[in-house]
Amino acid sequence: MDIATIIGLVLGFTVIFVSVAMGGGVMAFIDIPSVCIVVGGMLCATMIHFSLPQFLGIFSVIKKAILVKVPSPNELIQQMVNYAAISRRDGALALEEHIRKTDNPFLAKGLQMLVDGQDEEKMRELLSLEIESLQERHARGKKILEFMGASAPAFGMLGTLIGLVQMLRNLTSPDQIGAGMAVALITTFYGAILANLIFIPLAGKLGLYSQAEITAMQMILEGICTISRGENPTIVREKMQAFLAPNHREEIKANI
Repeated sequence: MDIATIIGLVLGFTVIFVSVAMGGGVMAFIDIPSVCIVVGGMLCATMIHFSLPQFLGIFSVIKKAILVKVPSPNELIQQMVNYAAISRRDGALALEEHIRKTDNPFLAKGLQMLVDGQDEEKMRELLSLEIESLQERHARGKKILEFMGASAPAFGMLGTLIGLVQMLRNLTSPDQIGAGMAVALITTFYGAILANLIFIPLAGKLGLYSQAEITAMQMILEGICTISRGENPTIVREKMQAFLAPNHREEIKANI
């Protein structure tokens, strides 16, 4: 779980709530018609823009942006260096028992291909397809969140127009002006919160973690292909560390 996302959401809503409470009252900022306009309109627009399966996957996309698990690059390199040492010492078949121990499906698939004796070209082709597929899924999820972040303020403005129309139609009834202004202003407030505190930041976070996961998969791809050529653990380490900044590289040796 990404604790920074949780802390940011909680603190963001807390700051807004406290500011509203200090300004005179929370109830003045609660308006059901405004919620219906912004949330309902945003969801309907999203449903129109994307297919039904993609729309129903919204919660899965949000979960992916929060409950993300990206392996540590140096831990991943240590694993692959160990696999290289085992493969050189005992042969690729000795890696079969390690397939069951890993919780990384992509790594498990690569190890299985090594055990099965697949040639490097075939392994690179199939694993590259896995990476491309992941990129497409994550890009689609990011696009959904960005669309929701863009449509929420738009429906906030729509609610503002509705509120202003209601207010102008009731200028002869002063007691109705307040209700119209409430819808006019609060819908913009709701739209801004949903866009700038939830959907746009989550889209950015999903993009960052997507790139980190793709980099980890590319590192695994290079490690698996290097092991398949029978290279020594040092070459495996150097290949994989090429994806890291120099100040993030560690001295890693086989530990088996």
